[in-house]
Amino acid sequence: MKQRILWIFILIGFNFHSVFAQEKITVSGVISDISSNETLIGVNILFPELSTGATTNEYGFYSITLPKGTYNMVISYLGYTNITESIDLTENITKNYSLVESAESLNEIVINNNVEKLNIRQPQMSMNTLSASSIKKIPVVFGEADVIKAITLLPGVTTAGEGASGFNVRGGAADQNLILLDEATIYNSSHLFGFFSVFNPDAIKDLKLYKGGIPARYGGRVSSVLDIYQKEGNSNDFHMNGGIGLISSRLLAEGPIKKGVGSFLLGGRATYAHLFLPLFDIENKAYFYDLNTKISYKLNENNNVFLSGYFGRDVFSLNESFVNTYGNTVLNFRWNHLFSDKLFSNASLIYSDYYYGLNLDFVGFNWDSGIRNFNFKYDFKHYLSDKIKLQYGLNSIYHKFNPGEITPSSSDSGINADKLTDKYAFENAIYIDIEQKLSDKLMVSYGLRFSTFLRLGQDELNIYENNQAVDFNQELQIYEKADPIGTESYKRSDVIKSFGNLEPRISLAYELNYNSSIKASYNRLSQYLSLISNTSSPTPLDIWAPAGKYIEPQILDQVALGYFRNIKDNTFSLEVEAFYKMVDNRIDYIDGADLIANNAIEQVILNGEAKAYGLEVLFRKNEGRFNGWISYTLSKSEQRTPGRTPEEPGINDGEWYDTPYDKTHDISIVGSYDLNEKWSFNADFIFQTGQPLTYPDAQYEYNGISIPNFGLRNEYRLPTYNRLDISATYTPKPEKNKGWQSEWVFGIYNVYNRQNAASITFQQNSDTGANEAVQLSIFGIVPSISYNFKF
Repeated sequence: MKQRILWIFILIGFNFHSVFAQEKITVSGVISDISSNETLIGVNILFPELSTGATTNEYGFYSITLPKGTYNMVISYLGYTNITESIDLTENITKNYSLVESAESLNEIVINNNVEKLNIRQPQMSMNTLSASSIKKIPVVFGEADVIKAITLLPGVTTAGEGASGFNVRGGAADQNLILLDEATIYNSSHLFGFFSVFNPDAIKDLKLYKGGIPARYGGRVSSVLDIYQKEGNSNDFHMNGGIGLISSRLLAEGPIKKGVGSFLLGGRATYAHLFLPLFDIENKAYFYDLNTKISYKLNENNNVFLSGYFGRDVFSLNESFVNTYGNTVLNFRWNHLFSDKLFSNASLIYSDYYYGLNLDFVGFNWDSGIRNFNFKYDFKHYLSDKIKLQYGLNSIYHKFNPGEITPSSSDSGINADKLTDKYAFENAIYIDIEQKLSDKLMVSYGLRFSTFLRLGQDELNIYENNQAVDFNQELQIYEKADPIGTESYKRSDVIKSFGNLEPRISLAYELNYNSSIKASYNRLSQYLSLISNTSSPTPLDIWAPAGKYIEPQILDQVALGYFRNIKDNTFSLEVEAFYKMVDNRIDYIDGADLIANNAIEQVILNGEAKAYGLEVLFRKNEGRFNGWISYTLSKSEQRTPGRTPEEPGINDGEWYDTPYDKTHDISIVGSYDLNEKWSFNADFIFQTGQPLTYPDAQYEYNGISIPNFGLRNEYRLPTYNRLDISATYTPKPEKNKGWQSEWVFGIYNVYNRQNAASITFQQNSDTGANEAVQLSIFGIVPSISYNFKF
């Protein structure tokens, strides 16, 4: 099978020879914002006469090779004034452009030529983008703009509910999402257990969510990639902006280190509601703070360096006897080098750390756990011609897993220190992505990633009879922990288990006519890390476990087919996609699994499989005073773990059951209306099928104690979830383009006070003695007000 895949890529590659059949001219350069000198990502560089074009990469660089001649060159980017220029191509040329925001333009250039939109022709599919301005318009609880809440309004993306951390993509688990901030991995994307995300919208430059058709440069997760880049900072002038809300505030400063050459960015956020709790005799606390930093410097025309970082912490305490602290730390040094007008490279050194700490004074011990990694990446973008573009590179990650360490909080606590066994791994990959124009109507993107995972030696590893860490009790018909028959120790340089996987990717786009196309894609991805969790959404107490002797890597195969259409010169757009995906080796837990502080997690897990399929529809209005989108997803997400032998029943009798992330229907409606220069209004409405749950269906008494009997897994559901949010933005002096500028944002979350169920528990009524179901609802109606400013 692997040999067939390689031959397919080799045969397709024979098309390359035609590229060099005639002399071509290369146009390249960097496109930036005129006021801040910030490079712009995804700017369209169009040549209408040739029906071709290019887009800028993550660092604002573009390159395109064309036949000799004179053409109209069009620079187009949403929210900025278009630029048109006649260009005579007789020799290779560098063309840098600075774009002006449309709102600041006095004489906006109108393009009479109806330029073909690149998104119709490009083979990339199953990818959504959101700008920072769009994210800030979406009404959210407490009025704090939120990246994660914004992407859940897109098709195929959901959460486990209010107050739940993480997000789910196309029926996948939260740990199957690769979350990147300036290329560094973020392991927990939530503050306050899901009420806020760790991403400060003021610091965000670009956001892309890949749900399928994932390029070969990404790997390590099987569900999605959320790729976020921070701003570089204003290298022309010093500016500050921020906001003051009911429970949190933020402030961001940016300015030149050396004008036009280097810049810095420093942004911070914090909550302060906990400071007022003592006034109400409340000793419990819950707050977070985070810091975004970035330094950018242009060494010369061919070299740029960047140093970016993020630091965030959450603190939750109950009467000072229970103190929970957790958060992310990332640091990334990057070097951009331009070898030629056709070859761009980026080298990155990345440090990422997720920490979880727990102080339990009332029982006398502290708990620490986390995951830390060091990552080296070297990526190249090779613009061979107007028909072929290459991306290739390598990636190496060293992982250290700390499953947990218990230390006494005082010398007289009577508790001995105990440490779960640290685990180590080395993850490597090389890849190549090729984007090729096969004809005027057909474009293809194909790539191959080869990933390896080496589970390195650790101090102690259990040995089990027949390598089976889980036993099946025939008499009781239940799964139980297997008793180890011994242990073995390894040096750190030893390899306990190694894995290697070929991950082919291919996407095609066929242009039906001027405004519409069909696209198809196939992905294979491997995931070597799994989040050990017994909840439907991640919690800080969950731990990451590497593949190894008893845990197999997850392998995904996904296919997708879509129809894409621009309507009325892109005033409207329509995207319809169908997808189907299978995941092998998805972890399942035996009944009664003990996951917390378990030094032998292999004793309570079995390898199963998962599948998800569905239909997504996204209809957008992109221009005008009123804009927004309607998204609808019809999908199914299931999982099963059959018995390992004919005598074993497996989990849930070996039958398929709904995953906790299965939402049959998911509808989101988002709208924004600019009434005038001072007032704008925003709203969103959400309707979702309730989350699957397992309920007790009977009970029995044993020694006077009532014991519930649970039915099949996720056989029941929470009630349907729906909510309406609205907000209004008032700008007192919209005509001001300099000095102090401000706006007020008024919002109402859950306008009609819907009591959506976060959970349902069953208990005995203390007065009547009867069994009853108790619904927990986190939020009713929540008004908010915030003040935003910049200068």
